[in-house]
Amino acid sequence: MTNLVRTLLIAAAVAATQIGECQSAETIRLAVQKTGTFAWELAVIRSRGLDKDADLSLQVRELASPEAGKVALRSGDADIIISDFLWVSRERTLGAKLTFYPYSSALGGVMVPDTSAIRSLAELKGRKLAIAGGPIDKNWLLLQAELKRQKIDLKQDSTIVYGAPPLLAAAMLNGEADATVTYWNFAATLEVKGFRRIASVQDIVRNLGAKGPIAMLGYVFDESWGRENRDILARFIEVTRKAKAILSTSDAEWDRIAPLTGATDTATLHAYRDRYREGIPHRSVDDEEADARMLYRVLADIGGPDIVGPAGELDPGTFYHQLPGY
Repeated sequence: MTNLVRTLLIAAAVAATQIGECQSAETIRLAVQKTGTFAWELAVIRSRGLDKDADLSLQVRELASPEAGKVALRSGDADIIISDFLWVSRERTLGAKLTFYPYSSALGGVMVPDTSAIRSLAELKGRKLAIAGGPIDKNWLLLQAELKRQKIDLKQDSTIVYGAPPLLAAAMLNGEADATVTYWNFAATLEVKGFRRIASVQDIVRNLGAKGPIAMLGYVFDESWGRENRDILARFIEVTRKAKAILSTSDAEWDRIAPLTGATDTATLHAYRDRYREGIPHRSVDDEEADARMLYRVLADIGGPDIVGPAGELDPGTFYHQLPGY
């Protein structure tokens, strides 16, 4: 056998093996916010070959916003997105049988300058507050619910300014507001710049009756797709768990994904790392759902149909129970 023939046979065998591998891998179409934390996990999954080990092919469509992900899922252009259980329950009441599996319990916080005299939530009364996300933002509604238990109506008793998180962070740095209610990553950035949390949203959730940290965000997919692809979905969830486990223990991995996080310095990267790790779920789906039902009622009461839609209770099929919890 000549060297040329031998080379051609080897190349053909390698090509056949690669084709077989491609054909055996099951494809999952993911619609992912380009700057979201799931993009960080995907980087770990790919660099470690976790998807290949699970015979999965993750087809990723990067999007500019969470709303674009919802459109992709509802139009059939994606199998899985990241969203919150409130939206899933609302869609179910409107006829779309979506379902939710916990992804992250990282929520926001109430931040003040380290030099501020404000030490408690009650002391927000009469202050100028910068609220990220608008009047029906979940963090803001939960803060209002907590202070109403103390007979304080922040909408009436304080000066409220709404805006995009980056703009409000800049306003806080310029001393234009006394406190801000913002998302966890912006809160982490402010911590590095000399701000402190007077309460996390998870602290507030516990005060309102939760038994543990609630995973507000989850993997969302069509109920029928999950039923038809139960094994594929189980492998996917296991892959993401492995990625979370790596990010929870390996500081070197955070150095590698640093460019994806947008962190401008090591201190900010470490703040992102620590807050991300705090948000990794560790509870059963049953426990998550029980607290979600309680939280849903609180938000329905204070936010009304604008936040939860027409239903006053969490839809019974919102949580996916065909997989164990973390």
